[in-house]
Amino acid sequence: MKYVGIQTQKRVNNFKSTLLLILFPCIILFLVWLFFYILYGQISTNSTYDGVSAANQMFVEYLPCVIGVCLIWFLIAYFANTTIIKMSTGSHPLERRDNKRIYNLVENLCIANNMSMPKINVIEDDSLNAFASGINKRTFTVTLSRGIINKLDDQELEGVIAHELTHIRNRDVKLLIVSIVFVGIFSFLTQMLLRTLLYGNRRSSSNNKGGGALVIVIALVLAVVGYLITILMRFAISRKREYMADAGGAEMTKNPLALASALRKISTDSRIEAVTQKDVAQLFIDNPLKKGIAGLFSTHPPIEKRIKLLEQF
Repeated sequence: MKYVGIQTQKRVNNFKSTLLLILFPCIILFLVWLFFYILYGQISTNSTYDGVSAANQMFVEYLPCVIGVCLIWFLIAYFANTTIIKMSTGSHPLERRDNKRIYNLVENLCIANNMSMPKINVIEDDSLNAFASGINKRTFTVTLSRGIINKLDDQELEGVIAHELTHIRNRDVKLLIVSIVFVGIFSFLTQMLLRTLLYGNRRSSSNNKGGGALVIVIALVLAVVGYLITILMRFAISRKREYMADAGGAEMTKNPLALASALRKISTDSRIEAVTQKDVAQLFIDNPLKKGIAGLFSTHPPIEKRIKLLEQF
């Protein structure tokens, strides 16, 4: 098998991820057009051509409104993400005087790799987990649970911190936040579509029961398909980048076995009680919401496979 260096893999992943993010707004706009085609085109006429024309007319008419709503949603979520993540995880700042050990580990890694020092937050939970977040140098943050601080030795903790710093260095945190925002926009538009169709169906059910039911079925299918597409795109972004962050963490510390040991301990107890939102959970080094068969659809690759790869590093 041909060897591909870390930097080459990073460039390829960044290119593919950029293409995936471009597809997000394309999917949203296409589904909005389908919404008008189903609601106005197929209901108001029996001609496919006239149906497309009606959909195009309504799409063009409401396009500025749709773009405006999406833009406002995007800007609010993009710039308020730090506050939202803090509230969703129950984290708070960890000052240098509170834990010099953690600050020394982070600071030494940043100096050795010519990186700016991120903020450090802590989650008061005995479980073991960590994540990185932020969109620029002012907001970049490494968050550690109290459990991971107390239960890992210095080498293991250094591997975890290096993993999170790699996410920051590779701009993964910014990419993931943008993808989370797009998925949120899509979810909002899907709910709006379904509520509009359900309301319209109630008004027209007495005159056209069969047609109204068909519209609802089609809309539900489109919503499910569109949502699955966005989820699969998000998986493609996060799974590959977890492998890259593991490799980057091993490269920073020159100690892949320490990170493998840390992941093994984390896998036994990574559930953070305060975390209930799936979008926030995907930021962690190990998804804290994985359980049962749902783990098959996790945004993270199997932790056992990550450990094996690190042991072969």
